[in-house]
Amino acid sequence: MKVPLQLSGLRLTYPGSATPTLDGLDLSVGAGSLTALLGPSGTGKTTLLKLIAGLLHPDAGDIRLGDRSLLPLPPERRKVVLVFQAALLFPHLTVAQNIGFGLRMQGLPTDVIARHTDAMLDRLHLTGLGARRPDALSGGQTQRVALARALILEPDLLLLDEPLSSLDPGLREAMRALIRSLQRELGVTTLVVTHDQAEAVALADSIALMQGGRIVQHATPEVIFARPATLAVARFFGGENVLPGQARGGVFESAIGRLPLPAGTADGPGSLTLRPEAVTLGPGADARAARVMECRFLGTQTRVELDLGGTRLVALVAPHLAGGLAVGQSVGVTLPPSALWFLRENPEAPPAVPE
Repeated sequence: MKVPLQLSGLRLTYPGSATPTLDGLDLSVGAGSLTALLGPSGTGKTTLLKLIAGLLHPDAGDIRLGDRSLLPLPPERRKVVLVFQAALLFPHLTVAQNIGFGLRMQGLPTDVIARHTDAMLDRLHLTGLGARRPDALSGGQTQRVALARALILEPDLLLLDEPLSSLDPGLREAMRALIRSLQRELGVTTLVVTHDQAEAVALADSIALMQGGRIVQHATPEVIFARPATLAVARFFGGENVLPGQARGGVFESAIGRLPLPAGTADGPGSLTLRPEAVTLGPGADARAARVMECRFLGTQTRVELDLGGTRLVALVAPHLAGGLAVGQSVGVTLPPSALWFLRENPEAPPAVPE
């Protein structure tokens, strides 16, 4: 059964600390969805997972799974499974014994455990490895065993704490695809902590960004990248282009001139954001002249730093579009109106353009 998760006003301060790790955190996770929890290191992401799993108790707030509060329940009765970054397999047990451990603790008959374990071995692409010990497994196999041990319990909520961080890029991509496939197949509500923004975008239905002990924005990857709630959110997701100025009559007035704003934008001071990949280089009807400050090849993209009327802008373009650019060269720059996003915050001084 698919069930939603609702976190309301969660607060927690560790003993001896003057600053709360969680400070009135609210989050709604849809039934059967996969949400990625992102945030700076030390912001309390793992603490939040431990609260939900019942390993810690909040100072205030509530944790509801479906129509029930989890707070009165011990961890084993919550129908919540937490998979840590380290797989924590029992070294003296075989793969099959590790996977079936939770069912044995529930007192299920041996034949039932064996049947469910075999099904999990097959589902997680571990067929033929049931008799091995954990020390004979690769990193990817170890993570799949840990995931199988969690899923065999048929939890209402699956919590994954940096499940892919120890894997090399090739294995990480395969494991990401497996997690996404299993989550869709089983429909289990899932909350996954990751430090990798690209991973969160590829893996999750929605992203919840955690800063200062709270969720500052929770939205689909498309919305959170193109329509950040604050400048801090924009910068966390690579939004380097921030123009301070004034909105007036549907136009943004800034150091680089007047730029159109979406209909209905309220007048007042603020900042305009534009993602680097939305900046277009080359001639065009609305192009403005800029000077190339730096070009840096990044593999699938080239990063171009520009001086546009004394304002620094960054563009990310396909390498073949930047192949002929040289430092000091003049180039046309277009800022597509559909990619501009206005934030009503105190304007910040633009970074100085190096001479």
